Formats: sequence, structure tokens, C-alpha cells
Amino acid sequence: MIAAKARFRNAKKLQRIAGYRVPEFAFNGAFMDILVSSLDYDSLDRILRSQIIQFYKDFLECKCKESPQCGCPERKFAMKILELRSLGLDHRHISEILMDDYGVEIYPADILSFLEDSVHTLEAIRDVARIEGKEKLLQKTVDSIREIEGK
Repeated sequence: MIAAKARFRNAKKLQRIAGYRVPEFAFNGAFMDILVSSLDYDSLDRILRSQIIQFYKDFLECKCKESPQCGCPERKFAMKILELRSLGLDHRHISEILMDDYGVEIYPADILSFLEDSVHTLEAIRDVARIEGKEKLLQKTVDSIREIEGK
């Protein structure tokens, strides 16, 4: 999944502030647990605090009992990439926005690969919907493919 490739750029900075090792992968369970439970937000600089708070709000807030280990953060991250793509942004711009807004580094090529894989998955769903006569699902997948492909 695309979330497994997302790195938090300032992990070393957080490590110095927290006083213990902080994983660099943004959706690593230990990293998410640190953000949810033990991080002193007052000791962070303004930009880093803003990025972490935005990361928390957009990806970690959910009502699941197992949060943040429930899978919701990873799904929300994937949906964010798809949402940015639907706004007409290309993989390079999406990468820049993720860095600016969340401090999350992800290679544009990884985003492009994720978008291509998403289209292939949607094409399979589209084909099954066509065979099964599920017109609403068929139209939704066709529309989603168009959004991702930018047509």
C-alpha cells in the first residue's frame, strides 16, 4: 500500500525532542502511537507542530477501538492522494503538497505507480460490474477512472 512508502521527513528532529528512537515511516505503528499518546506538542517548532497536527487530524482521528492501528490512517492517506489527483494535480504536485502540509516524503514515482495500480483495480471492478449488470457501480468506476487519468 502507498502509505507504507511514506516517510516523515523530520523523524530525527522528533527523536531529539522525544528523547527516544522515532521511526521514520509515517504509518509505522510506533510512529503513530507516539503522535497519539506521548509527544509533547508544545516543544515543537510552529511548522513541525502544524504538520503533525494536520497529519493527526486528517489521518489518525477515527472512532475505531484499535486506533491508530486499525487501518483507517492508511486508507485515509490513500484517499487523500486520490482526492488530490481528482483536483487535477499530477504526481509531482501531490508529493509537494504531502511534504508541505504533513511533512511526509513520498517519491512522485511511487504516487504515479499507486495511481496506475488504482486505475487497474478500477478497470477490473468496471468489467465485473458490466458483466453483472450493476449500472451504478459501472458508472462510478468509469467516473473514478476518468478522474485519476485526468480526462
